[in-house]
Amino acid sequence: MEQKKPLTASELGGIWGKYQNDSLSLAVLSYFNQKAEDPEIKEVISDGLQLTKKHFNSVKTFFHEEKRPLPIGITKEDVDITKGRLYTDIFMLQYCLQLGMLGMRAATIAVSMTTREDLYDFFTRVLNDYSQFHQKALVVTKAKGVLLESPTIPAPKEIDIVKKQNFLTGWFGEKRPLLSIEISHLFGNIQRNSLGAATLLGFSQVAERKEVRDYFLRGVEIAKKHVEIFSEVLESNDIPVPMGSDALVTDLTETGVFSDKLMLLHTTGMITLGIGFYGLSISTNTRRDIASHYVRLSGEVGLYSEDGENLLIKHEWLEEPPRMVDRGELIKTKGGK
Repeated sequence: MEQKKPLTASELGGIWGKYQNDSLSLAVLSYFNQKAEDPEIKEVISDGLQLTKKHFNSVKTFFHEEKRPLPIGITKEDVDITKGRLYTDIFMLQYCLQLGMLGMRAATIAVSMTTREDLYDFFTRVLNDYSQFHQKALVVTKAKGVLLESPTIPAPKEIDIVKKQNFLTGWFGEKRPLLSIEISHLFGNIQRNSLGAATLLGFSQVAERKEVRDYFLRGVEIAKKHVEIFSEVLESNDIPVPMGSDALVTDLTETGVFSDKLMLLHTTGMITLGIGFYGLSISTNTRRDIASHYVRLSGEVGLYSEDGENLLIKHEWLEEPPRMVDRGELIKTKGGK
């Protein structure tokens, strides 16, 4: 790998996305760091804040060295850490646990798409940082008794081979029991939707604009519906459903905690991740009825995401990612010269 060669499109996209995500995480974690009361949870948040600052400064260095303009991202004006407490400590801990998991996932993808040595080393360190952060958040979550673990299933007594095509069915007739990988994805999607519903509920309480507030409330209902659908699949197989806490959001209704811009960008980012997880669930699922749920619900949240992006465009908050030069536009601007 040759160092300091021009950035590829994948590498540029990787550091641009990392800048955007880190700028948002800095704002949210800075607020959490001021509001957390439990010392162990506050320590987890502080660790997440410090590693995010470290990553953010490294990414800014890459942009400066490449003589590329810094993205706008989320700024200090998009959060007010002096405002009241919107979420409980347990919510903040669950948020950090998800942040560690998603950070590892994003870093793994970035490493796999990077060839320049300095960037490869950077994303490898990022992966290691998030792994350690996730482990610390996991330990504290277990200690607090609020870790929702995937259910256990009886161990098979012998290896079995699929002999009938009805292994793939699910709409009619007898449905086979769920596979362990199917249970895993259903469980994870319930957890993420439950946390997403709590996040959007909090956003709706502090949003400044009515259209933005209504958008978040609509998202709460969508997330709850998805939790219900996935829960029904587990319950029909006598599998325990993860039960989230209702006490994740306070009664704060003071605007200005987070800007409408930050909350909308956060929401559309969550949706993008959610669709990705649904796609992964489809790829590892073999029961057609469950796959049809994922396909249908992906379309629903895709339309919801588009409405959020339209709000961002309306208020000029949506920053365009790096893209290829528009040759046609270049020719038009050249005119008759």
